[in-house]
Amino acid sequence: MSRAVLFDLDGTLVDSAPDLAAAANHVRALRDLPPLPTALYRPMTGAGARGLLGVALGLTMLDDDFETCKQQFLDTYERNLAQHTRLFEGMDAVLRHLEHHGQPWGIVTNKAERFVSPLLSTLDLHRRASVVICGDTTPRPKPAPDPLLEAARRLGLRPQDALYVGDDLRDIQAGHAAHMPTIAAAWGYLGAGESIDAWGAAHIAHTPADLLPLLKLY
Repeated sequence: MSRAVLFDLDGTLVDSAPDLAAAANHVRALRDLPPLPTALYRPMTGAGARGLLGVALGLTMLDDDFETCKQQFLDTYERNLAQHTRLFEGMDAVLRHLEHHGQPWGIVTNKAERFVSPLLSTLDLHRRASVVICGDTTPRPKPAPDPLLEAARRLGLRPQDALYVGDDLRDIQAGHAAHMPTIAAAWGYLGAGESIDAWGAAHIAHTPADLLPLLKLY
């Protein structure tokens, strides 16, 4: 195996749904509303504040209260972003396998750097990742190819010499636009759009452990 492997963060590398759901429920609490189960938020976790506030309060970006609620949500999340967030079960074994074989791995996420850096530091991933590209690193986030192209550039690789793993249609679209092979992570949040089978990924992995035989194909 010689390719670098790049991972989306939320829903692929780490399960951040509990902390993001808690932040959304705090916004509900500010309005004297009871908390909702994390399971209701989970499918929309990859859509960020827009998706989570849609679940929490039925808001869209066109609502007058959206920006206020978004700021409350983001501020709350920033203070509590690593209370319950952990690597998905089996993912540490994948990372250790890559490291053992001298294969670089990195993170390409649409999450802003203000959240990514402290989260990776708390999870002790900042020293292990060979590259980290955040949602505000490049002018255009995914599904544009810019973040993946920048990750490849920083690694000194051609885009086709890396592999991208993600749990959202935007991840696969970004991979296609960057001419980078993709694996869809079926254990992730997946969103509410097209079925993962229709995304056009080169492969679908149902658990992190499924990644290891797929990586050997490249």
